Amino acid sequence: MLERLNQALAYVEEHLDGTVDAAALARIAATSEYHLRRMFSALAGMPLSEYVRRRRLTVAGAEVLAGRATLLEIAVRYGYGSGEAFARAFRAVHGVGPGEARRTGAALVSQPRLSFRLTVEGSGSMRYRVVERPEFLVVGFRARVPLVHAGHNAAIADFLRGLDAAALARLEELADQEPRGAVSVCDGLDPSRAEGTELDFYRGVITSPGAAGAADVPEGTAVLGVPAGTWAVFTTGGPVPSAVQNLWRDVFTEWFPSMPYRSRPGPEILDIRLSPDKAEAEAELWLPVEREEQRG
Repeated sequence: MLERLNQALAYVEEHLDGTVDAAALARIAATSEYHLRRMFSALAGMPLSEYVRRRRLTVAGAEVLAGRATLLEIAVRYGYGSGEAFARAFRAVHGVGPGEARRTGAALVSQPRLSFRLTVEGSGSMRYRVVERPEFLVVGFRARVPLVHAGHNAAIADFLRGLDAAALARLEELADQEPRGAVSVCDGLDPSRAEGTELDFYRGVITSPGAAGAADVPEGTAVLGVPAGTWAVFTTGGPVPSAVQNLWRDVFTEWFPSMPYRSRPGPEILDIRLSPDKAEAEAELWLPVEREEQRG
C-alpha cells in the first residue's frame, strides 16, 4: 500500500503545473478516492488538497524568486485564473505577496515533497472484529459541529450539555441494535478531513427500521438511514479524549495499510463508557469498510 501511495505522490509532482486528478491518484494507489483522501490525511497530517496546494506554491515560489517569468505567467502555469487569486494564495502560504517577495528576495515557506516509509514500532496489538450488518437507523439529536483532530471539542461539549436527560432516556428504550445504549455518531464529514470542517454529530441510538414509531421518538430528533454493509469494530481504553483520537489515527496508519480492507462512505459510531471521574473511558469505534479488490 505504501509503495502505491508513493507512486501517487510522484504523479502529484508531475502534475503540479496542471490538473491533479484525485480519481487518477486513487487508481494509481489501487483504492477508492474516498479511502485515499482519508489515508493521506491520517498519514500526512494534512488533507491531500492542502498538500497539493502547498507543493504548488512552493514550486511557484522558487519561480517567483528566479525572476525569469512574469507573475501572471507563473499564476496561470499553476492554475490560478488571475494575478489577484495567485497573490492571495501565495500570501496565505508564504506570509508575503509574490511581488514583494520578488522585489525583496524575502524568505519563503517550503513544503517538502512527502514520501511514506514503513516504521516498525513497539505499539500494542489492536483489538478488532469485522461484522456484517443489515440496514439500521440512527435516531437522535443532531448538531453541526467542527472537526477537531486532537483535544477538546467545545462545540460537541456544549451540544451535549444542552440535551434533556429525560429525552435521552426515552431514546435509549428504542435501542435494539448493537452497539446498544446511547452512542455518538459522526456523519457527513468533508472528504478532506481537514481540521475545522463541519460534520453532523448525533447523540442517539441504533435501532431497526420501523422500530421507532412517531409516538416513541422525542420531539426534535433526527433520523439517519444506514444501508446494510460491512463494519470494522475497534476497542480501546484510556484517557479522554486522547484514547479515542489515537485509536482513529492508529486505525488509518497501522490497521488499514496491513489489512485487505478500505474505508467506505458512511457514519462513524462511537460507544464510549466513562469512568466515574470521567477521566478514563472504555470505547468501541465502528467504521464502515469494504474489502479491497484482489489484484495480481
